[in-house]
Amino acid sequence: LAAEAYQQAIKLDVGEAAAHYGLARAFAPSDSEKAEAAIKAALKWNPQHVPSLLLIAEEHIDAERYDEAEQVLGNVAKVNPHQPRMLAFRAVIAHLKNQAESEKFNRLAALRYFPTNPEVDFLIGKKLSQKYRFAEGEKYQRQALAMNEHYFPAKMQLAQDLLRLGQEEEGWKLADEAFTADGYNVVAHNLITLEENIAKFRTLEEDGFVLRMDAREAEIYGHRVLALLKRARRELCPKYDVEIEQPVIVEMFPRQQDFAIRTFGLPGGAGFLGVCFGTVITANSPASQGASPTCWEATLYHEFCHVVTLNKTNNKMPRWLSEGISVYEERQADKTWGQAMNPKYREMILSDEFVPISKLSGAFLSPKSPLHLQFAYFESSLAVEFLIDKYGIETLKRVLVDLGAGMPINESLARYAGSLESLDAEFAAYARKQASNLAPDADWSTPELPRRATSAMISAWLADHPNNYAGLGRLARQLMNEGKWNEAKVTIEQMRKLYPEDESAGGAVSMSAEVYRELKDDAAERKALEELAALSDDDVDMFGRLVELTSKSGDWQAVKMHAGRWLAVNPLVPAPHRGAAAAAEALSDDGLTIESYQALLLLQPFDPADVHLKLATVLERRGDLATAKKHALLALEETPRFRAAHERLLAIVRKLDENAEKPSPKEVETK
Repeated sequence: LAAEAYQQAIKLDVGEAAAHYGLARAFAPSDSEKAEAAIKAALKWNPQHVPSLLLIAEEHIDAERYDEAEQVLGNVAKVNPHQPRMLAFRAVIAHLKNQAESEKFNRLAALRYFPTNPEVDFLIGKKLSQKYRFAEGEKYQRQALAMNEHYFPAKMQLAQDLLRLGQEEEGWKLADEAFTADGYNVVAHNLITLEENIAKFRTLEEDGFVLRMDAREAEIYGHRVLALLKRARRELCPKYDVEIEQPVIVEMFPRQQDFAIRTFGLPGGAGFLGVCFGTVITANSPASQGASPTCWEATLYHEFCHVVTLNKTNNKMPRWLSEGISVYEERQADKTWGQAMNPKYREMILSDEFVPISKLSGAFLSPKSPLHLQFAYFESSLAVEFLIDKYGIETLKRVLVDLGAGMPINESLARYAGSLESLDAEFAAYARKQASNLAPDADWSTPELPRRATSAMISAWLADHPNNYAGLGRLARQLMNEGKWNEAKVTIEQMRKLYPEDESAGGAVSMSAEVYRELKDDAAERKALEELAALSDDDVDMFGRLVELTSKSGDWQAVKMHAGRWLAVNPLVPAPHRGAAAAAEALSDDGLTIESYQALLLLQPFDPADVHLKLATVLERRGDLATAKKHALLALEETPRFRAAHERLLAIVRKLDENAEKPSPKEVETK
């Protein structure tokens, strides 16, 4: 709506710089190209337009381009050397460069003509919080409120900072005060509504973790979340020489909107699965993920890695390094987690989309597309892999120590690499080698074929381009569409030889499984799906089919494994629990059997009486006769004429009676 109004203003006066600036601000959150074009237009009509220059400087600060930001702020100073926001930005840069005297000087200069201006400290604190320096941001917001206790932006920012620091009692209190003062403020309203929703969550506390989840979800898989978090701490804290002293708070939201409000203050953030603030993690639960679920175990492992690195550096690390280490450690923990090289990333690395290490943080700021954001994560992890391969994990840890002491990242890297220029060149060579090694014999060019080409037409084209991977994929799919399964199988095998690591939905391994299923070759289909399972962590259809095939062949260890991986993606559907229960029964794993049947009952199965009976049976075997009796009765409550449940109940009651007749140890001792 704002954009529409500013566009109308520009039509009325095309030379009005303020209108172009307003348009840039309207587009900034959603369309970086349009925002950039609007700022250029504003400066075309007024090269000294201070708000536009400040917006550019702020973008440079966000992307950690501090030298460029200083140049732009210098241009503002030529117009007005006492401009408060300009001086506040200089204080921010000085703080981030660990230049305490310069920070103090610029802050005081910003307050020179208005000593109680709360906006100065608010702005400095807000920018520090955006760099994940919440404790430092908190200090500035308190200073702003000391100048003006009614300054609403500082109160809201302080509330969010405290919530991200785990200081929840004061954080919620401030949010409530802000909402009372201005009931129309969207962020305050959202936070108060969210507080009411979180109050209904179940809290699980164990070994230094405070886990908050939807009550039903906590019963179904809360123990799995805690087990994953404890594994992450066990593996990552010693590796990075970190001890987490305060409790780690983890909140999992079944509604994406609630996750976004807790994390950002406003709805949105659809591309985020989880966020870590230091010792507070927020994450989407599987309930919020819809038709394209992801592996929640990988997400939480990734976020706990942030807990480790942020605590080691006192939250003083660039985003690319923080994300790069987390994605890298995902791959170390499980080769199917994290991100791997793929044809799209290969193309981007070998083109001008590649970003040097020294500029990687900027890749996360206003990416051109969701693909470019994902590529920023992958390239950052590749940079970490390069640093560890070349300099070792100990050097990486020394870099983290440098950051914790306040040293800028590029300065720290230059200490160990000789110079930033040589580091950029070496990383570029490393990344391009990795990209070139992806299916090196494959032809990755786009096939010049009509949209509705027949298999004969594609085959004729492939005669001159025998290793064109996309062309072979087109041929295989067309042969499958034509019902020529054996011919498709030959083409797919050729694709698999060229690119055996293809985990994509329409890739060679996936199509191979599809062909073998059509040919009713269960063994070959299972082999293909297990190859795919070794590459992918979130394909629930694949896990479901593997559970079906391995159950059919009686390979219960495999059933247990594949059902477990399915639960790591979506524990909120009955099928994986049913598979896990069947495997656990066959393997005499009573603990998993009970866990699986209890989860099934919470998911409202179509046969609750049968599940209650099976649960009663295993509980009886374990000696928990009282609970076994309860579930036998519940089975009969569902189906009063269920003969097997009657028999089980009678057997349990007899055992209870026998136990009641036996003298207690005290009675035996007295006699």
